[in-house]
Amino acid sequence: MPKETIGKTIGVAVAVCVVCSVFVSTAAVCLKKRQVRNRDMEKKTNVLQAAGLLPADGAADVDALFGEIETQVVDLADHELEDDVSPEDLNPTKDAQEPDRSIQVEDPKLGIKRLGRYRPIYLTRDGDRIERVVLPIVGKGLWSTMYGFLALDSDMTTVKSLAFYQHGETPGLGGEVATPRWKKSWIDKKAYGDDWEPEIDVVKGRAPPGAEHEVDGLSGATLTARGVENLVRFWLGDEGYGPILKKLAQGEHDDG
Repeated sequence: MPKETIGKTIGVAVAVCVVCSVFVSTAAVCLKKRQVRNRDMEKKTNVLQAAGLLPADGAADVDALFGEIETQVVDLADHELEDDVSPEDLNPTKDAQEPDRSIQVEDPKLGIKRLGRYRPIYLTRDGDRIERVVLPIVGKGLWSTMYGFLALDSDMTTVKSLAFYQHGETPGLGGEVATPRWKKSWIDKKAYGDDWEPEIDVVKGRAPPGAEHEVDGLSGATLTARGVENLVRFWLGDEGYGPILKKLAQGEHDDG
């Protein structure tokens, strides 16, 4: 029987590592296109749900339906629609790390110091008239960064949906932000007051019947609820989409 040596043991270990690395690298390359496609489909599906265009049973041609949505790019620094930046070139997470494509956040309540300067928004139209605008939103909850979509009606102030598609809040507590009951409590709330200032309040307990600006709280998850209120107010405010939404409400961009 051949005598085992340290050299042989190391050689076998290296060979196994090399073979495993080849398999892992090959799998990563082969699966990359599928992963990119799945992320793209997930984004489109979330936008369609927020826009109210996805059938309840989910059976739909997502690409075809998404083709009916108009994607615009908002410049958060200038508070204008940006025609020279393609939505396909946007990567808000990566852009936030690049000085020339990011902005510093002044509001500490958001919990994020820098944001990508250019953000996509999604519009549905009836002819030239905007029916709904879908806004990507992000901010800190209690334990995690929360990512979602906020949809507003044609008046740019009536909430039609709020949904978070990614978060790490505690299941059964802050995680209730993903439940149908809580999401339903946002429908038809008024995002702004008469002075075009954000007026959304996530209260403790149940919101009073008929309340225009107050949304049900999250039992046992006050800090998550506060985080949601803060991030929604931020994105509706002057540092977020507020100036663009006001222009859309006044018809300044209704020509598409």
